[in-house]
Amino acid sequence: MAEMTKQGLLDSSAAREAVEMALPSIEKALQRPGVSGEQCLHLVIVDPLAKYGATSFPAAILYEFSIGDPKQWGADYRSFARGKAELAWKSNCDTHMIQEVHPHMLRIGDTLLWGGVCRDGLIVAASGAHPWFDEAFANMVAGFLLAVAQERARAAREKGAFLEEQPKQPITRKDREVGERY
Repeated sequence: MAEMTKQGLLDSSAAREAVEMALPSIEKALQRPGVSGEQCLHLVIVDPLAKYGATSFPAAILYEFSIGDPKQWGADYRSFARGKAELAWKSNCDTHMIQEVHPHMLRIGDTLLWGGVCRDGLIVAASGAHPWFDEAFANMVAGFLLAVAQERARAAREKGAFLEEQPKQPITRKDREVGERY
């Protein structure tokens, strides 16, 4: 069974799996005219067990992944994605909903961009495409992450009635090639 954190089933390896499953569709979509001017994207996944107010946002980031070379980007999509993720995390709401329906919840310093989703307690944000595509990409990753959680929960149930801590596995070179936590 894959590793899990001391707290729960989802860790950076689960996030990496979810991104890897979504990646072929995301990369294909980024090549489509009108999706992204630079054919790049940055994804941020927040640890679902990290609670706003009890954890700093940088410590709450579970995994980040970039498509394209950030040094070549015309904008800081990493910062934009992080801002979207932080807003979704603080509000427990999709950033599109905050921007369009609940702007009264915005605070000084919050992003005015959307593309972050809150799905069943999972926060995923994307930046680099038009916001409606950023949101679609974030939803794809969140959906795969929910599936990975279900898969891991099923495997854990087969071992017993309580979730037990599993030994951590070392990060491999492949992990660093696929994506890195910043």
